[in-house]
Amino acid sequence: MNQISIIGAGIGGLTLGNVLKQHNLDFTIYESAPKIKPVGAGIMMAVNAMQIFDKLGLKEKIESRGNKIHGIFITDEKLKTISTTNVLALEQKFNSCNVAIHRAELQNILAENLGFENIKLNHNLQQIQKKENYNLKFENGFTADSEIIFGADGIHSKVRNQIFGLGKIRNAGQKCWRGLTDFELPEKYSHHALEIWGKGKRFGFVKISSKKVYWYALINENKFEENLDLAETFRDFDGLVLEILQSTKRENIILNDIIDLTPIPKWYTENLCLIGDAAHATTPNMGQGACQSIEDAYVIGKLLEKNKDFNSVFEKFQKIRRKKVDYIVQNSWTVGKISQWEKGNQLRNFLMRSMPESVNQKMIEKILKLEI
Repeated sequence: MNQISIIGAGIGGLTLGNVLKQHNLDFTIYESAPKIKPVGAGIMMAVNAMQIFDKLGLKEKIESRGNKIHGIFITDEKLKTISTTNVLALEQKFNSCNVAIHRAELQNILAENLGFENIKLNHNLQQIQKKENYNLKFENGFTADSEIIFGADGIHSKVRNQIFGLGKIRNAGQKCWRGLTDFELPEKYSHHALEIWGKGKRFGFVKISSKKVYWYALINENKFEENLDLAETFRDFDGLVLEILQSTKRENIILNDIIDLTPIPKWYTENLCLIGDAAHATTPNMGQGACQSIEDAYVIGKLLEKNKDFNSVFEKFQKIRRKKVDYIVQNSWTVGKISQWEKGNQLRNFLMRSMPESVNQKMIEKILKLEI
């Protein structure tokens, strides 16, 4: 029997594995995918996540295999700045910087550090039942019993659905394409991330390694049609956007709906706890989805330093984390709606430009500060 089982080898589950390893606890991670492969394109690890990776001894490795990002800008279609984040001040305050990296690269760094022997790939959970302990049945026929369960299996969590039977998924009414391409960005964008706001559409890009650029494009669902031509859709954006799109091979583009999880009342029950998207999935508008799952793992680790009673830890964990993740889920949803306005864009841009930088800075610091 396993003492601890983690369902899901995403960024949250793998970070939790690294935290448990620091505590010399035995665990097994079960992952449905047959291998950790390069899907999901790029990701930005914000300063809050990088502080935690520093504590795990992984900061330098992640920085060396990704790209440091020192500026984050929102612009209009012609790349005229709407708002900026004073990243330098935040880097100095928290002794960390944002890092853009390929998602699979990050997962591999985390998996290497905790040891691949602790991860069982190609184990797609079919059923979880509470008996004396938890009984796990997988689609490949494998079964296991486990005393403690962590559900780190994402927004469509089978652990949440089968044990709690709740969790309403909300659709934001937006379609999102994500792509990876080999592209030489102008030097001024080498260490900057841009998100460009138009009328009912957005485009963002960031360099994730010496030759790779990660980009994403969003439109409102009412404008979506099969075989939509992205270059045609974004023709009124700066020419750089069209160059990035035209350089991208079709097989390197994925399409998803933008969704989140309506807040659920409880993330834990006896000997079982949900973390990350399984507990509090958010839309990607604040770049905090994976970062918040990393914070979940960190807080669980901090609580285990004082108390090895998992049920007590789970209760305190939710009390500590609830307010912050609810704030991020709500604000991210609101930002997603405002950024996709089809009318009143000039007014929106004017109001955002008029907002004192201190207000924006205060909100960002609130997100980047670790809770314990």
